[in-house]
Amino acid sequence: MFKIKSFALSLGCIWGFAQLIVGWFGAAGWGNDYIDVMSSLYLGYDSTFFGGIVGGIWGFVIGVIFGAVFAYLYDLFSGKIKTATTRTRTTRTRKK
Repeated sequence: MFKIKSFALSLGCIWGFAQLIVGWFGAAGWGNDYIDVMSSLYLGYDSTFFGGIVGGIWGFVIGVIFGAVFAYLYDLFSGKIKTATTRTRTTRTRKK
């Protein structure tokens, strides 16, 4: 069972840090094609020092959202989260 909050924050930190580093590498001329694609999604993301920080913030936010959705769906499909229908099925008892 994933702890949804922990997984979401972890993925947000990893993805945000990755976007920050790629943005700063872009200032040195590396990965500019990737930055061009991602800047169409992340407003303000550019191959500059400040653009890398903006991309890191965007990456953190997007990583947290996708991490929470992924962890929730994983727990739901693996049966760790009980839905209303599974609760009523398990609490019913047979009358003899």
